[in-house]
Amino acid sequence: MAELLSKANRELGRDLSDAITQAKETEENGRAVQVLACLEENLRAAKETGLPICQDTGMAVVFIDLGAEVVLEGEPLQAAVDAGVRRAYLDGGMRCSVVRDPLYHRENTGDNTPALIHLRIVPGDRVTVTVAPKGFGSENMSRMKMFTPAATDADILAFVVETVRLSGGNACPPLVVGVGLGSDFEGCAALAKRALLRPIGEHHEDPQYAALEARMLREVNRTGIGPQGFGGRTTALAVSVLTAPTHIAGLPCAVNISCHVNRHASGIL
Repeated sequence: MAELLSKANRELGRDLSDAITQAKETEENGRAVQVLACLEENLRAAKETGLPICQDTGMAVVFIDLGAEVVLEGEPLQAAVDAGVRRAYLDGGMRCSVVRDPLYHRENTGDNTPALIHLRIVPGDRVTVTVAPKGFGSENMSRMKMFTPAATDADILAFVVETVRLSGGNACPPLVVGVGLGSDFEGCAALAKRALLRPIGEHHEDPQYAALEARMLREVNRTGIGPQGFGGRTTALAVSVLTAPTHIAGLPCAVNISCHVNRHASGIL
């Protein structure tokens, strides 16, 4: 946990850094090119100095795929994960951003715990751990809507584009946009968060949804918000859709916004 969180906060994935470089090469707006060049410089500086990519080192979101043949011994899973979070943030000099109560008692916990854990039981004898420290400049721009089954793909597309438009430059574009469709209220939001883990360049396995992702990305980039809100054609680097079965009476849709620092790192035990 400690190693993965430290790595995720200091080294952006190759797919994302390459996407920023590609965007700079195809961008036509001069200010946008300058901003993208600054983002590249920031990534290089973080790698060379060992400093975090962003001052908001995020709330620790952890995805664990636990093999059904695995037996975990020792302290409870939450305690073990939190111990790794504590070590990463305190020993690594990363900002602690978690408060113990959301409304009345917003005192900082002092060690960035507790982590938020998404646990799945999967076949096999291994444990896959993926950390996704999530900053709230972009998280605060996320939205959810409970559509009726009468909604069309055009309605879903419009909601995604509207969410990005409302975020403006506040979410530090260029963005990665995770979209969850289906499940129920909380399941849909989890889908949208998990969608952010998909590598840039990969798409939904269903051709219809893959086409919808392409349409969403195209329309998002037509908003003209651009890198850091200075205008241009690169408002988002990718839109990723994850789907799940849902109730006959509903069509939940969640949009989870990430800035270009869409951090995550994985390891297998």
